[in-house]
Amino acid sequence: MPSPPSKSPGDIRVASYNLHKCVGLDRRRDPHRVARVLAGLSADVIAVQEIDRRLPPRPTALPRAVLEEEAGLAPAPVAETTVSLGWHGNGLLLARGWRMDDLHRLPLPGLEPRGALIADLSGPSGQLRVVATHLGLRRRDRQRQMTQIMAALNLSKEAPTVLLGDLNEWAPHAGFAPLDPYFELHNPGRSFPARRPMAALDRVATGPGLKVRQMGTCRAGEAGRASDHLPIWADLCVDG
Repeated sequence: MPSPPSKSPGDIRVASYNLHKCVGLDRRRDPHRVARVLAGLSADVIAVQEIDRRLPPRPTALPRAVLEEEAGLAPAPVAETTVSLGWHGNGLLLARGWRMDDLHRLPLPGLEPRGALIADLSGPSGQLRVVATHLGLRRRDRQRQMTQIMAALNLSKEAPTVLLGDLNEWAPHAGFAPLDPYFELHNPGRSFPARRPMAALDRVATGPGLKVRQMGTCRAGEAGRASDHLPIWADLCVDG
């Protein structure tokens, strides 16, 4: 799909993008290219995965100055170090006027270290709780991780909630039982691998009170080669 269309006034555009540490299909690390793709999404809130490099101290692969000056986005303060922009590789990027009011960093069980960010945000279109995550490679790990996320949300006050991320599930529908019945799962389209998308690894899930007006993947221009994943997006409105 080409770049996302204009969104309706009052809607909140969310997106998710596995940056692959800013390494594209040409094996070049190019944060400027990634910044241009992010800018083209015209999103209010973007959950990103693999924003930091793998080895400690895990410096960011997408410099703050590049992100702010070339994409017009600000990283939410989720990192625990001065060199990273994410936590367990997960980051939240916010458009002008949006801010983070509260944050819960949730470690997730599994074969390899994983985590989820549960952030309460507010902006021009209202308030939104975002769960940003990158789930594990094994289904049994993903099941435990989703169960942990739901347990944490059950302890929180009610808020319009969207879950975004690379959920690493190749099956179109199976594997998401822990999210039922609270979340409704949406499939914006096949997003991996970027060169020839075969699987919808990147997903959006909405909680009660949120409705998806339109959604999709973005393969236009540099989005088709800036990472091994395509970005996904969705326009949300408060239902009723």
